[in-house]
Amino acid sequence: MGGPTLKIMHIALGGCLRPPPVAYGLTEDTGGHIAYILGAALAQIARPDISAVEIVTRAFDDPKLGTCHALPREQVVSGCDIVRLRTARSDYLAKEDLEAEIPALTVAFLSLLDGMERRPDILHAHFGDAAVLARAASEKFGIPWLYSSHSLALDKAGCGSPGPGAARRIDRERLAVCEADAIVASSRDEAERQLPAYDYGAEGRIHHVGPGVMTPRKGDRAKTRRLLEPFLRDPSKPVILAIARPIGKKNLAGLMRAYAKSRRLREKANLVIVAGLREGLTGSGTEPDRVVSDLFDLVDRNDLWGRVALPRWHDAEDVTNLYALAAADGVFVNPAWHEPFGLTIIEAAQADVPVVATCNGGPSDILRTLGYGELVHPDDEAEMSAAILRVLEDPTRMARARAAGRIARQQYDWAGWAKRVTTICHGLLEKRPRVASIRRELVACDIDGTLTGSRAGAARFGDWRSQTIGDTLFCVATGRSVVDARRVLADWSLPDPDVFITSVGSEIWRWSSRGLELCNNYAAIISEGWDRGSIEAALQPLGLRPQPAYDQRRWKLSYYCGAVDARQVRETLFDAGLPARVVHSHERLLDILPAQAGKAAAVRFEAGRLGLALGDCIVAGDSGNDRDMLEEFRRAILPANAATELDDLADVYRSERDHADGVLDGLAMLTREPPGFLMAAE
Repeated sequence: MGGPTLKIMHIALGGCLRPPPVAYGLTEDTGGHIAYILGAALAQIARPDISAVEIVTRAFDDPKLGTCHALPREQVVSGCDIVRLRTARSDYLAKEDLEAEIPALTVAFLSLLDGMERRPDILHAHFGDAAVLARAASEKFGIPWLYSSHSLALDKAGCGSPGPGAARRIDRERLAVCEADAIVASSRDEAERQLPAYDYGAEGRIHHVGPGVMTPRKGDRAKTRRLLEPFLRDPSKPVILAIARPIGKKNLAGLMRAYAKSRRLREKANLVIVAGLREGLTGSGTEPDRVVSDLFDLVDRNDLWGRVALPRWHDAEDVTNLYALAAADGVFVNPAWHEPFGLTIIEAAQADVPVVATCNGGPSDILRTLGYGELVHPDDEAEMSAAILRVLEDPTRMARARAAGRIARQQYDWAGWAKRVTTICHGLLEKRPRVASIRRELVACDIDGTLTGSRAGAARFGDWRSQTIGDTLFCVATGRSVVDARRVLADWSLPDPDVFITSVGSEIWRWSSRGLELCNNYAAIISEGWDRGSIEAALQPLGLRPQPAYDQRRWKLSYYCGAVDARQVRETLFDAGLPARVVHSHERLLDILPAQAGKAAAVRFEAGRLGLALGDCIVAGDSGNDRDMLEEFRRAILPANAATELDDLADVYRSERDHADGVLDGLAMLTREPPGFLMAAE
């Protein structure tokens, strides 16, 4: 691999960050973000294009938590070290108390960098407090920085009024989102809903990169049953397993109540809750003590002794064994009020354990990817117990869990994460100028099924693009958001376009010195007459099922429905006098846009901006949400795999080739100077 090697520096201030094995749950701040940082760092240092990785955290003296946390430097593996910052405070500080130390930690961090012979090429800040240090270093030394939020205070605050501490944290997070050179998010919900709530325009700098998990070894079921025997009257029953820190937001008491209220569930399975590490019922801190006390109180009040295990101590081997036991005939449950991502869900899935999880946050994206599992509302305990029973009693459970496990091991991989994030880092350092030039043609392509579907075809399309950068403006026109479009293009090694037309033509994103920026001129045009709230209210009586929250956009409402319901939507909006464009595709997806929006409108806008005529534009697509541009532009391409819903289209070039090869075939027929990249496909 050519080019210079990078030095990466992660910054994470809270919790007990040390080389593995980590005692997760030892404090309430020693959780999944530490597993994330260690997994990321180890994957990065394994790459030939990264020469060093350092993890900066805070030093403290507390022998009970481990003497290593006082060491100024500690090796994780060769080339990867933990570096600890010293300030006047030497005691362990929880997240709330850590806030007062941020100024002193910033001074210590700048001093550390100032004394380095080689400073890092890229900083990666984890949480808003670390982002303060990264911003200061960027201002002083000019180092680009990434931001990963992990957990956002604004989303936790919900509709309530946040207290002073939460309000200050929200301000730090907003500043991080607005100023980071790039943002790495773990889930679509975080990337497309949670983070844009701070700054809608930040989406052009957000990258959805699913993290990996250090896949557990094959566990020892017999050993785990022996571990649980002291707690359980019948340890041979299936287990309902939950693993989480003992904090209120994890809603472990809600799971206990759901179990207690269902006689069938109590008879069917035992409940095993691994709630951090503790020496006893007290002494772990105010919130952990309260959570543990509530759990034992629920066991006692509901006569659950002999059915529930609440071990006070565990290690990494115990967790692996518990997953193996649950894989046999049990289920993993994450009942959190809100889960930003859900690393334990991935761990469980990779161990072939079926999952029931909260519908709030990252799990909805994870289970959609896995293709198996149940999403529940965390405040509906009857729904939770019913979902757990459905999984336990599913006759296809084992086969479906194994299939989901294969997907989890493939999709959530640290090596893949490191490859993608390293590409992002190189992009920040190169700051490739995107110089406007005279364009003779505009080529706009849908992504899914049009450019994707064949790896070889996608590679040939990349070859075509590398030869046409000078005189052809390349756009993607997709139903996906800009964040998700970038993810799919990266997954398929497809070239970045000059322009992103996203969310079914309701948004246009172009490159600037800071990344991708939303076109406000186009937004102003399509906003005229767009009354999103009234449209949503008018459609409510129809009982349509909405698509996930992250698919709802400022200029797009999205539902699941068939063709009959789509006609009813059009009639309802017409009768209500609400102008809108209704787009039905793939026989089940419905998107409602401003009347002036759409893929054709966006392509037309870009052509006009560049002084191109409609005849200078070539468009390609394969489904119903491409119909408007395929009808409007006379140079239109349909690959052979196009959906049957487009069979009625006339005056389009119908290729006999599929996917990207079909696009290249069409380009060869419709461009002024036909390219020759299809020879390799013969």
